[in-house]
Amino acid sequence: MDYMKAYTASWLSHRRALQQLVEAVQEEHLTYKPWEKGMSFAEVVIHIVGATRMFVNIVTEGERQSGKQPESFTSLEELIAYVKEQTEKTETSLESITEEQLQRTVEFASMQMSGQAMLEMAKDHEIHHKGQLFTYARVCGVEKLPFFRSK
Repeated sequence: MDYMKAYTASWLSHRRALQQLVEAVQEEHLTYKPWEKGMSFAEVVIHIVGATRMFVNIVTEGERQSGKQPESFTSLEELIAYVKEQTEKTETSLESITEEQLQRTVEFASMQMSGQAMLEMAKDHEIHHKGQLFTYARVCGVEKLPFFRSK
């Protein structure tokens, strides 16, 4: 299970950077949207952690589970706590993944792939949106940002 240990460590280094990024912004930045129909800073954060949990659940359960996600947070403290809670749950799920689950074929958005490929897609998705949040933070005037990965 060396793959899962390495994957989880890599994913966590990105998630910790996300957590640090959220902690670097001010409460008024949570509602920032780059355009009217876009997601706000807080909504992108919620999307990242919810989507990663969904992808991991597809690997562990074999199907997409629709867990209720909050639509937004008005308090930075609440958002930080939510990300922490979801990170812990996701890490626990990742630690339980078996070799069989990695090799099993799963389906998402009319695509079929191995569980391992699904996890890689989940990490890529998280990295993509985290990059958007770095841009949001800069536009909001945040000068001190974390590195894109964290120990």
